[in-house]
Amino acid sequence: MFFMNLEEKINLAAKWIAESERLVVFTGAGCSTGSGIPDFRGPDGLWTRRDKGLAPKKPKVPWDQAKPNPNHYAIAELMEMGRLNYLISQNIDGLHAKSGIPFEMLAELHGNQFFMKCLSCNKKMLFEEAKWDKKIWGRGFRKDPVREDQPTCPHCGGRIINSIVDFGDPLPYDELQESMIRSQNSDVFLVIGSSLVVTPAANMPGIANQNGAKLIIINKGDTPYDMVTDIKFDDKIEDVLPPIMEKVKEMTKSS
Repeated sequence: MFFMNLEEKINLAAKWIAESERLVVFTGAGCSTGSGIPDFRGPDGLWTRRDKGLAPKKPKVPWDQAKPNPNHYAIAELMEMGRLNYLISQNIDGLHAKSGIPFEMLAELHGNQFFMKCLSCNKKMLFEEAKWDKKIWGRGFRKDPVREDQPTCPHCGGRIINSIVDFGDPLPYDELQESMIRSQNSDVFLVIGSSLVVTPAANMPGIANQNGAKLIIINKGDTPYDMVTDIKFDDKIEDVLPPIMEKVKEMTKSS
């Protein structure tokens, strides 16, 4: 794409979002750094620091006490404005749900730290609802041995596991399929805070792009899609998303 300055990129991204009918948003760890949760591959991320031989930074707040930040609320606002068709997230922090996004509009492809799921009926439930005590039965991952006395699904009696997708685990089939369909049918696909290297989740922007969607990426650092994206913001999300949202609101009011 021809060169555009930051203001021009913000104006064009806002125009596309305001005019979109099937906007899909895709978020990675960078969306939650403003909540005190470190990312992985950002300039000071967990894996970046590890590769430099540096110790990981301690989270500013415990994960289970983190609260949604303006990035999460901006996406929720897009939903309230009727602009959001679907949200796909790689994050397990549960902050999108806390910001008001209902599960029927949200695919958490790597799980949610607050929820378990049943392998038989596929229902999600809080650990408290499942009466699962981590001190007694551990974290409940798929690979953990099954004990006779551990709780089962209160809905169907099936085996319940931690919804977090551990290394080597399959992604939740239903949410993965829905994400692929929504990506394929999107007209604008907005990436917020992901380096887009963890597949199959990171395949979604490619699916959208190949099917004609306008691709917008907000990520500090390179992604594999930088050569095909329509607009790339190599900036902090906090410097880009708020002015985009202001423009979207202006355009939506005047239309």
